[in-house]
Amino acid sequence: MRKTCFIIIACLLSPFSANGTPDSEMIVVCYPGGSVNAKDANGAMSSMLRVVERIGHWQENSFNSLFTAKTDECRKQIAQNNPKFAITSLGIFLELRAKHNLIPVVQPLIKGRTSERYRVMARKDKYKSLDELKGKTLGGTVLEEPAFVGKIVFAGKYDPASFFVLKPSNQAIRALRSLDKGELDAVIVNEQQFGGLASLHMETPFEVVFASEEIPLMGAVANSAVTTQEERARFGKALEEMCSDTEGKKLCDLFGLESFITVDSAVFEPMIKLWAEGK
Repeated sequence: MRKTCFIIIACLLSPFSANGTPDSEMIVVCYPGGSVNAKDANGAMSSMLRVVERIGHWQENSFNSLFTAKTDECRKQIAQNNPKFAITSLGIFLELRAKHNLIPVVQPLIKGRTSERYRVMARKDKYKSLDELKGKTLGGTVLEEPAFVGKIVFAGKYDPASFFVLKPSNQAIRALRSLDKGELDAVIVNEQQFGGLASLHMETPFEVVFASEEIPLMGAVANSAVTTQEERARFGKALEEMCSDTEGKKLCDLFGLESFITVDSAVFEPMIKLWAEGK
């Protein structure tokens, strides 16, 4: 199944730094809960960065990257490296926004959309609402960020840690197969995972017992305290043009990305408000 948003590219990365020079600008990539492929990691991110450098007229190897799928490690790396740019989940952005002066730079466009819904799936006719799942097991890759699920996906109405018995997974397919076998009561999925359900051919039919409101896709962010408007515009423009570049298009096509677009920061204001008001 395809992963969500710009960090979709990062699903081929492992927790190490890609090749770079001593003066390279570090880009921290945070993909909480994601599975990684160490064999393909360096080539995938390196290829993307070289395209961005060429389009933006930076010297080759101006950027390198460090990826992690762990929330605690992401916090640590952003604190230690104080990067000018990062690629984060929406939850990480909302949590670290004020502390590290993070502002959105670009959003990905996937199937004509810059937003998605999260859904809680259960076996058909088993449960009809979230309330019926109180005290039951809930699996999924999104559960690496329980605060995000509670404050944003559930809009502060349910606290995942106290309402469910959480069973986080770094593979959506594994969680869904456990649901199919009756080992889990429900699984929470993002838009891309939901879209891939039909291809899994599970033995037991699933149904949606909860669907979130539209939630904006997160992409690249910048630290406004250590970047200039010109730097942010240059980096953003390079990403916007990546999918129309001959080499960049191959990467975009591979991960189902149509393009990257300049962020309208207003779309994140409701998310910032929910985060501040959430449990």
